[in-house]
Amino acid sequence: MQLTEVLQRRYATKAFDANKKLPEAVVEQLLALLRLSPSSTNIQPWHFVVASTPEGKARIAQGAGGSYSYNESKILNASHVVLFCARTQIDEAHLQKVLAAEERDGRFASAPEIKVAAHNTRLAYLNEHKFSKKDVPHWLEKQVYLNMGSFLLGAGLLGIDAVPLEGIDTAILDAQFELNARDLTAITAVALGYRADTDFNAGLPKSRLAADEIFTLI
Repeated sequence: MQLTEVLQRRYATKAFDANKKLPEAVVEQLLALLRLSPSSTNIQPWHFVVASTPEGKARIAQGAGGSYSYNESKILNASHVVLFCARTQIDEAHLQKVLAAEERDGRFASAPEIKVAAHNTRLAYLNEHKFSKKDVPHWLEKQVYLNMGSFLLGAGLLGIDAVPLEGIDTAILDAQFELNARDLTAITAVALGYRADTDFNAGLPKSRLAADEIFTLI
């Protein structure tokens, strides 16, 4: 399938077929998408709660009460739901964990001094956001949204229907999964599965601003 065909097919799924589940081989590819996503300086400031059981989805659905109740059925009927979490800070332990993974994966094999350079570059960017821009949580959250963007496209390429869910109570989910104690906070979620025949949004034409409104070609 051509990329433009995938982009035309994918949409924000409003109703999932609760009887259809993602094959395990597809789930493995989706998890790889999350793990292999790019991030600034490879800082990887994320954690993902992946729910596929009724019990797990019910826990995430705790964040879809009150004014967010319109999202409850999406969560409960989806095959899988991913809760995207961001680190609230980057400490030395996390920096060393990333550096050790890079070394283990052979990124410094040809020139060991690159290890020091990689660490110093990552630390420089972190310190810029910590001391000059004073926006570390926002910077880390942006990396999570970068991940979610590639995740939604990847799901479309795999023929999976999905919907991003910002309409959730992140404070409730922080408490539900004890995220703050691990320097994490819930940001958004994505429900995945297969569209239901009753989904009104599936048949609507896609609408975007005209190309000449959004591109400056130089």
